[in-house]
Amino acid sequence: MSASVTLPFLRPAPPPPAAFEAFLGDLPLTVLVGVTGVGKSTALSALGGERVLPDRRRVTDAVMILPHAPQGVADREERFRLTAQYRQGHPGGMAQALGSLVGDTRHWGRRPVFDGLRGLDEVTYAAGTYPAWRFVALSAPDAVRVRRLLGRADAFDRVKAAGSAAGRDLRTALDELPGIGAVFTPEQRDALAALPDEGFAAADVLAKVRIVISERRNYDPAAAEAYLSTLGPQRALLLDTVALDAAHVGQAIRAWA
Repeated sequence: MSASVTLPFLRPAPPPPAAFEAFLGDLPLTVLVGVTGVGKSTALSALGGERVLPDRRRVTDAVMILPHAPQGVADREERFRLTAQYRQGHPGGMAQALGSLVGDTRHWGRRPVFDGLRGLDEVTYAAGTYPAWRFVALSAPDAVRVRRLLGRADAFDRVKAAGSAAGRDLRTALDELPGIGAVFTPEQRDALAALPDEGFAAADVLAKVRIVISERRNYDPAAAEAYLSTLGPQRALLLDTVALDAAHVGQAIRAWA
């Protein structure tokens, strides 16, 4: 399936851009950077009035997923696997996929916004390959991201069941998740295991923690932010979405943009 089928007013090359088209890599995009649950929706709201390109999920489907699985893939961990497979031949990952698309500037204008890039490889490729791009990096601790995922009820936040927390101690189930020790300390796992006391289903807590672990396995947000901090304030804005509430995040982005 070609990108033009699922991405409006965008297409892969060839042919070269027409007079009313441009490679997205040549346009001065504003690019949101951050993993799931850091507050990108708030940032997009703050950039109201700008043309927002199809988001990462849709570009991933068109360029990385559908060529291998035409029926689509809903499970987040399977999507991570397929995107990792794409990166083996395309080291820039999403940045490389996005920059290679040709956009109709009559629709998108010449300064669109994209949500978003993740991880060191994508941002270094983007910053080095597309000098006109500017970046808004958003961050939040992993435990906060779990809470936000639990609160947003997004149908996309799904993983296949690998056992269930039902009938088991949630703390034990958390300890058994592969890779959890690299993301959450024992004290943080204690806090996660207590979330059902606040009304969250144990199975949902386990599923959201698995999403965060899977994402961290593929993308290192701290490394991406450290790199972006070297670009200077004209190209990169770094925001902590816990230290700043939604209003102040929006205010900072509007002042910078």
